Amino acid sequence: MELIMKIGVLRETKFPPDMRVPLTPEQCRNLIDTYPGTEIYVQPSGIRCYRDEEYAKMGIPLQEDLEDCDLLVGVKEVDKSTLIAGKKYMFFSHTAKEQPYNRDLLQEISKKEITLIDYEYLTRVDYSRVVAFGRWAGIVGAYNGLKAWGERTGKFVLPQAQRLSGHMEMKQKVAGLPVGNLRIAITGGGRVATGAMEILQAAGIREVTPEHYLLMTDKKAVFSRLDPWHYTRHAEGRQFEFSHFVSHPDEYENNFLPYAKRSDLYIACHFWDPEAPVLLSREDLAESEMAIKVIADISCDIDGPIASTIKASTIETPVYGYDPISGKEADDPCDENAITVMAVDNLPGEVPRDASADFGHALLENVIPSLIGNDTEGIIKRATITKNGKLTETFSYLQDYLEGKG
Repeated sequence: MELIMKIGVLRETKFPPDMRVPLTPEQCRNLIDTYPGTEIYVQPSGIRCYRDEEYAKMGIPLQEDLEDCDLLVGVKEVDKSTLIAGKKYMFFSHTAKEQPYNRDLLQEISKKEITLIDYEYLTRVDYSRVVAFGRWAGIVGAYNGLKAWGERTGKFVLPQAQRLSGHMEMKQKVAGLPVGNLRIAITGGGRVATGAMEILQAAGIREVTPEHYLLMTDKKAVFSRLDPWHYTRHAEGRQFEFSHFVSHPDEYENNFLPYAKRSDLYIACHFWDPEAPVLLSREDLAESEMAIKVIADISCDIDGPIASTIKASTIETPVYGYDPISGKEADDPCDENAITVMAVDNLPGEVPRDASADFGHALLENVIPSLIGNDTEGIIKRATITKNGKLTETFSYLQDYLEGKG
């Protein structure tokens, strides 16, 4: 027998504001129709990409007080002052990597005995993710990277992505751009890199293999996507095995510099483990042979594998300059001695309706059945960071982080 649930769609409270939604009005209606007895309530909001009226038109009640709901869903981190004690929440918490800026959020979740399900860890048995905004981050990140290149070189001007109707118009805007012999390196795979490649292909930029990328002398625009076995190598010469790399990232060293020294634009789409090698250190970026002038860091790990990512940028101000000599922010992002950095940490927010519809579809297909019915595949269990305020076994490694130690 199906479990009857009341689901509340939260108003986004993180600043800067995010316009995305976990479920569109039509998806809310479909969920109710598919699971009789399930109710959905939407907290009113003036910033969503889908207006309150669109939910009301679908017969979804607007309600400020969500105290009666069994599950509260949002997109980004929830303002800790709005958390309701004893409830079950589902959102991107950005706590499981021990992010210092969200420690107080996890502490409040624990204090209020809240059950937290994190979208990032909703996976199948093989640990492949079932919901993500990755493709959209890749699409917008690559578009912003090309936009930054055009502004830096003065060769072309692209409008802000958020001012366009969606990703199809973005592809129309990049088609036929005068990019010259621009050379682009992409690190990573999966949804993010696939999204980035969509934009580069729409711009008519040809893909080449990593091997060809290092050898070619063609005067044409090209890009190459690099996997971990290209941009890292085992420190003692062991043959690369991806499973070993994932389990023992500390045994590997950087092998990205040969590509970096042959690239004008670098688009970072990789997942990075803090134990894995740094890809571009401050010393690397200061080298006279460093060719990279624009970095579109979609992964946006601050103080992580790319030294120029000293902060996140915003949708309103997407780029900043990095001075490779001082290691600090430059006054002019397009200064010839600086590296232009795009490090927006909520890129899918620039195409909120496209991204929300895709994300909500994945939720309905892959997650809602386990939430409302039985979690037979352990999808919800694997993504539950706290249960009634206590860390689950999977996330018990966060105990010191939770307690403010270290």
